[in-house]
Amino acid sequence: MRGPRTVPPGRALRVGSSAAVVVAVLGAVLLVPLLVPLDEQAVDLAGKLRAPSPAHPFGTDDVGRDVLLRCVYGLRVSLLVGVVAALTATVLGTAVGAAAGAAGGRTDRLVMRVVDVFSSVPHLLLGIFVVALFRPGVWPVVASVGLTHWLSTARIVRAEMLSLRSRDFVDAAVSGGASRLRVAVRHLLPGVLPKAGLAAVLMVPHAIWHESALSFLGLGLPTHRASLGNMIQAARGTLQAGDWWPTLFPGLFLIVPTLALASLAGVWRDRINPRRRSELML
Repeated sequence: MRGPRTVPPGRALRVGSSAAVVVAVLGAVLLVPLLVPLDEQAVDLAGKLRAPSPAHPFGTDDVGRDVLLRCVYGLRVSLLVGVVAALTATVLGTAVGAAAGAAGGRTDRLVMRVVDVFSSVPHLLLGIFVVALFRPGVWPVVASVGLTHWLSTARIVRAEMLSLRSRDFVDAAVSGGASRLRVAVRHLLPGVLPKAGLAAVLMVPHAIWHESALSFLGLGLPTHRASLGNMIQAARGTLQAGDWWPTLFPGLFLIVPTLALASLAGVWRDRINPRRRSELML
């Protein structure tokens, strides 16, 4: 008889730490703007490039603005772009993958060849092309990330649809006279939604990095907007002069939350993966 399921202490600590980071980030991006509007932080050239202190825990930037407050606002923008872009890409990828997997035959082959063509172009290069068509702003970046990251979701959903089509309950539904559309909507699509949701969660950190990369290159958000990519780009000169805090803290705000989100997504992946779940229960 198998004993009770136990979670390794290291894994439990990692999951708890990741959850605490995510909760802290959500609390900061939701509450800080209500307490300290960014518009109230005027340029103070007399206080520029001050090292971290009790008054400014993360120091000030090259025009005297508080780095901590701008990091919070930058992370807020990055999360907005990441979540909306991930949802856009997931909806698009799920629709394409489900259509290909449910139709099968020539339609499946044609759709997947189109996916292969788009996959042959690097994401960043295609994203630069998309944002170059519009003025710098949040929504062009969302469109850039969403339109270039649906391909992996389409492949995952299509593979899961093909797997489900061979199940007995699908054969029973077809034998009972159910149409192809009804089988896809009532029996196949609900089975792929958990993995599509996991793909969306895994895509959020990637979308945040994509937005920061575009902003760092000057193709994402306008330079006056608080963005982690913009902050790192603007702080390159100060780093060369020995002032490390305007670069270090935006980088940590970019790295730590995305690692925490990826860790929690890994837990979800293990829970919905039958083989991995059985290994954890041993």
